[in-house]
Amino acid sequence: MLADLALPVPLETGIGIVTLRRAHPDDTAAIIALLADDAISAARGDTASVDDLPAYAAGLESVLADASNDLLVAEHDDAVIGTFQLTRIPGMSRRGATRLLIEAVRVRSDLRSSGVGSALMRWIMDVATAELDSPMVQLTSDAQRVEAHRFYERLGFAGSHKGFKYSAPNQGR
Repeated sequence: MLADLALPVPLETGIGIVTLRRAHPDDTAAIIALLADDAISAARGDTASVDDLPAYAAGLESVLADASNDLLVAEHDDAVIGTFQLTRIPGMSRRGATRLLIEAVRVRSDLRSSGVGSALMRWIMDVATAELDSPMVQLTSDAQRVEAHRFYERLGFAGSHKGFKYSAPNQGR
């Protein structure tokens, strides 16, 4: 279970120590701002509109209530500066291996290339995989995110698969 992760933890970055901890409902506005601080997410509707706050709050509540999911935030100087969602997926392939899926990785735009993203990802790769007995970490990244792809490759991720999505009509999102 993701609740077994030993959090909060300090992470060394280029801006100093960043605290990685579980998100809580009071973080909703900061997480929305991180999503909207990304051009691709903003184009999909993550615009940090006050009108959308109830939908995001419900989403965060659902993630936190699901034992296979967690939403973590990186905090520095009392401000949320990064976030990602982590999902533990038990499976049958690879001899019953469990995978960790990383989604919605965001670091505040003025702090990109400061080592924050690397520290978050290395924590997942080193600590979370060991604590959760998950030999594989996977993620998807929008095809337009060429810089992010280079970042993930530098960390040792391989672009091994092609992803597909289907958006159900009339679902409101």
